[in-house]
Amino acid sequence: MIKLPALFLALAATATFLRADVLMQPNDALAICGDSITEQRIYSVDMEDYLLMCEPTSGQRIAQFGWGGERAPNFLARLDSDVFPFKPTVATTCYGMNDGSYTALTDVIAGTYRTNQTAIVDALKKHGVRGIVIGSPKCVDTAAYRRVPGADVYNKTLGALADIDKKIAADEGVVYADVYGITTATMEKAKAKLGKNYVFAGGDGVHPGPNGQIVMAYAFLKALGCDGAIGTVTVDLGAGTATATDGHKVLSCQNGEVSIESTRYPFCFTGSFDKPDPNTTANITNFFPFNEDLNRYMLVVKGVKSVKARVTWGKNSKEFSAAELEKGINLAAEFADNPFSEAFAKVNAAVAAQQAFETLLVKQYLHGVGQLKTALPEQAAAFDSITVSALEKDKKLYEASVAAVQPVQHTIKIEAAKD
Repeated sequence: MIKLPALFLALAATATFLRADVLMQPNDALAICGDSITEQRIYSVDMEDYLLMCEPTSGQRIAQFGWGGERAPNFLARLDSDVFPFKPTVATTCYGMNDGSYTALTDVIAGTYRTNQTAIVDALKKHGVRGIVIGSPKCVDTAAYRRVPGADVYNKTLGALADIDKKIAADEGVVYADVYGITTATMEKAKAKLGKNYVFAGGDGVHPGPNGQIVMAYAFLKALGCDGAIGTVTVDLGAGTATATDGHKVLSCQNGEVSIESTRYPFCFTGSFDKPDPNTTANITNFFPFNEDLNRYMLVVKGVKSVKARVTWGKNSKEFSAAELEKGINLAAEFADNPFSEAFAKVNAAVAAQQAFETLLVKQYLHGVGQLKTALPEQAAAFDSITVSALEKDKKLYEASVAAVQPVQHTIKIEAAKD
């Protein structure tokens, strides 16, 4: 196995604070692992976006290892070739969708899954992975899923596999991410409000679009210990002053207009909070607590003399009562289109390019290079050189993702609302 200590040198991500219950610590390398749902590179990109922009940790490294059609035994078999060359110290796994064989649960299915999931945890531990998150499978869409014996039966199977994951996590002393529970609850709430045919998991009922994927990202980010305290801006209109927490610097405050420079971003969504669309992420947040738990960018305003005040942030304005502003409003939950949206999208594009290369690197090269070296031992040195170059390329793409996170200057304006 090629050893590349330079791969995880400290990169330019700014840590604000660290808590003992946060799995990601300085210089950690996170491996996001799973089947075709992971290989879609949507929830994995959401996770990396969040860990780069919203709650960054110094020197961190993030990569994804999704493989379509994979079951837990297949992942166990490719850990040495595909994952361990990246020297991860933290890993998330998401298996079970294929392991359930799209049928009612049997003792053989349950036993095989339990054995291999446990073996994966043991292998990760033996290779220096300090923080391990076992993610359960997600649910299937009760309307879009068309396989026999049907969504109700298969969701029972997936729920049973989730229970196995939870038990393994407890027995092994690792963290459990209840992907099944949060996706099921969110889907049920969304369909109750928007109709039973609302699409939560793509055309096949298995693979989510952006709406379902952001729910999966939530489960893993919560399991990693992210707490969602993006920042707080406090404005005292009477004194004409403003303060901000770490990651946000007040540049000026005059006549209710506050200029701020931020190095920490709120998570930015696509689409509208008010318009349901499976291909966007904003509206689904009405049905699970992403903003409440993971995305609190608070504005507190003291000294509002009118009954209501208008808050303008970027191109958009909304009205709030004086009491609401005194208590604090969550800007991230109120303004889907905000001054961070453009910068967030640029970072997202860099992360997507990085993770796309990782799929190519893992599936088309690392997975088979060992066999090639055996078949062509005289070219072993050449293969080693290519491996070094390929991993260095991925490192540079990650560094480009980090470098894309630039300070954002923005203005919050508070004024009396017009009657």
